[in-house]
Amino acid sequence: MKTELLTAAETARAAEIIRNGGLVAIPTETVYGLGANALDAAAVKRIFEVKGRPQDNPLIIHVSSADELDAWCRDIPAAARALAAEFWPGPLTMILKRKSAVPDTVTAGLDTVAVRCPDHPAALETIRLAGVPVAAPSANLSGKPSTTTAQHCIHDLTGKVDAILDGGPCRVGVESTIVDMTVRPPRILRPGGITLEQLERTLGRVRTETSPVKSGETPKAPGMKYRHYSPKAEVTIIKSDIKQKIYDYVNSMPDEGTAVLCFDGESGSFPGKLCAEYGAEGDAFSMAERLFACLRELDREDITRIYARCPSGEGVGRAVCNRLEKASGGRIICL
Repeated sequence: MKTELLTAAETARAAEIIRNGGLVAIPTETVYGLGANALDAAAVKRIFEVKGRPQDNPLIIHVSSADELDAWCRDIPAAARALAAEFWPGPLTMILKRKSAVPDTVTAGLDTVAVRCPDHPAALETIRLAGVPVAAPSANLSGKPSTTTAQHCIHDLTGKVDAILDGGPCRVGVESTIVDMTVRPPRILRPGGITLEQLERTLGRVRTETSPVKSGETPKAPGMKYRHYSPKAEVTIIKSDIKQKIYDYVNSMPDEGTAVLCFDGESGSFPGKLCAEYGAEGDAFSMAERLFACLRELDREDITRIYARCPSGEGVGRAVCNRLEKASGGRIICL
């Protein structure tokens, strides 16, 4: 298959491909999404095939306006409309009761659907011109670090999708916050660019439930059941209140095959090791923006182990910690 490379101005072409059943990698403010017509079951099935994604992992549908909610969702609570008014367009996904027009292939057969309105002009225009909701998981091969530039998409998807729409680097860098609005109090299923504190200011009490789904159960949202965001190498999170303990431990490992995902300015503390600095310590926004790009930078054949520094689990730092915990499979060393 020939993959068209489109500029951000070629949204009409991207929309035409989606409307006709094709797949397009589209930019959003969070990560690039692998977009298809959400109402076309065959097109949606191709998403799973291209990504190698398990069929029981539901997709998020993307809309161009909160006005479209009523077309695809039912029994919408007032709190959900308040969230849309406050945070859309933006990195927030809501789980709502679905209408029958949304195919089972999108929702993994659940009676709920995940929906969001992305904050990127090219994405919004593509969805608007397509005239259909766009199902779009991250535009990467399943389990690998998400794509935050068109070049990442080219690496993963050339020859597998119809087009890649280059909208520049993603400014948020981690996937959207997912909040389940079908339960009371609302429940965060995946932390992201909208923080718990922001949600609480609009909703009041909010619960957090990000533990993995058990085998045999269908997750309500992406990112809850399977290993995600991981390079080929084994990732281990390393923590200590004393930085020197971290430096000494990592430096006791062989230089060959060892890499470090560290904070800005720390590379010199790991002489001989391949390092990627992904943000200033205490600046979770910069870490979120650069996390996946740095994991991809370290995804090399000669690297077998990656030690990762992790931010405090507050604000957007929760999302960064969540992605690193998924990438590591829960491997954490506390010194």
